[in-house]
Amino acid sequence: MQSFTTVFAQLLSVVPKYVFVKLSKDHRGKRSPRTFLRWDQFVHLLHIQLAGCKSLRDGIMGMNAAAKRLYHLGVKPVARSTFADANNARPYAFFEALFGELYTRCLSQAPKHKFSFKNKLFSLDASVVDLCLTLFPWAKFRTTKAGIKLHTLLDHDGYLPAMVTVTEAKCHEANIAKLFRLPKGSIVVFDRGYIDHAWFRQLCKSGVFLVTRLKSNARFLVLERNLVDRATGVTSDQIIQVADGEQTLVLRRIGYRDKETGKRFKFLTNHMTLPARTIADIYKDRWQVEIFFRFIKQNLKIKPFLGNSKNAVLSQVYVALIAYLLLAYQKFMSKIGLSLHYLARLMQRNLFQQCEILDLLDLRRQRLKLNNSNRLSLLV
Repeated sequence: MQSFTTVFAQLLSVVPKYVFVKLSKDHRGKRSPRTFLRWDQFVHLLHIQLAGCKSLRDGIMGMNAAAKRLYHLGVKPVARSTFADANNARPYAFFEALFGELYTRCLSQAPKHKFSFKNKLFSLDASVVDLCLTLFPWAKFRTTKAGIKLHTLLDHDGYLPAMVTVTEAKCHEANIAKLFRLPKGSIVVFDRGYIDHAWFRQLCKSGVFLVTRLKSNARFLVLERNLVDRATGVTSDQIIQVADGEQTLVLRRIGYRDKETGKRFKFLTNHMTLPARTIADIYKDRWQVEIFFRFIKQNLKIKPFLGNSKNAVLSQVYVALIAYLLLAYQKFMSKIGLSLHYLARLMQRNLFQQCEILDLLDLRRQRLKLNNSNRLSLLV
C-alpha cells in the first residue's frame, strides 16, 4: 500500500530549501534563534493561512493537534508567547524576499495571458485593509481610523502577484507606482487614479506601454483620426496631444461602447499599433486584479492580525501572498481547471491528510487508483 506525506508537507516542498536557507542567512538578525527557527515560524504562519485559523491561539492549537505529523514538516510544537515574539521581532523583509523568489518559480508553470500579442501584461491597483486605530496607531489614516494599503502589480500570466508593496493607507498609489520597474516592452493597465503625465513620459522613455481611462475633464488636441470598425464596439480612434505645463505628450484616445451594458468608455494608451478593440479588452481584463484582492480577503488571513506591531502585520500579509502562490502552483500543475476558491477550501479541510495532492484534486484519478488496488487485492 502506498503511503504519502501530508498534503501540507507536499505544499511546502514547492519552497526550495536552499533558497530558504540563503534568505535566512541574508536576513539574519543580531541574535540567531536556537530553537524556534525561521522555518518553524514560516510553517506556523503558513498553517494559519491555509487552515483558516481565526487567531494565533487557534493556529497553535491546530498544529499541536497534529503533533504526530509535524515531523514531515520539519517543525516542533511551540509556545504561543515564543511565536508572538518572533512575529514582532524578526524583520518581515525575509518573507517579502521569499515571496519574490516563489513568484519566479510559480511563473515558470503559469499559463500565458489570453491575448495574441507577446508583450508581458500587468495590472496595477491598490486596496485598503481597515484597522483599528487604538490597536494600530502606527497606521493612522484618518482622525478615527487606521489602515494599510496593498499596492499590487498583477502579472496576467497566471494572474500572479508579481510585486506587492505594503504602506500606510494614507500613501497615494500613484507615488508607489513610480517605484515599480517594469520590463521593456511590457503593457501596464490601471485606472484613472494613477494618471500622472510626468509618469507617463517616464514609461514612454522606458519603452513601457500603458492603458488607462481618460478623465472626463481632460483637455487635449486631436492630431489625427483613424478609421474604426463600429461593429467591434469601437466608436473612435484618435491620436491626441495633451498638455502638461510647458511640455506636451502624444497619446492615443479610443472610444468604445459596450454592447451588453450600453456604457461608453474612453481609453488612453501610448501603444499606436494594437487594434483598438484589443486595447478595450486589455482594460476589461484589469478586473482580474479586483478578483485577486477579493480572493485574498475572503480566503486568506489578511485580517484579523496575529500581532499589533507593523512587523507582525507585514509578516502575516506576505505569508498570505506566499500561500496564494502555493495554491496557484498546485492549480497550474493539476491542469484540471479548478477555481482557486475551491482549491483553498479543499486544502483547508485536508491539510494533514496523507494522500497525494493530485489524487485529492482529481477524483477520477483517485477512483482509478482505488479500482486498480482492489483488482490487485483480488489477484493476491
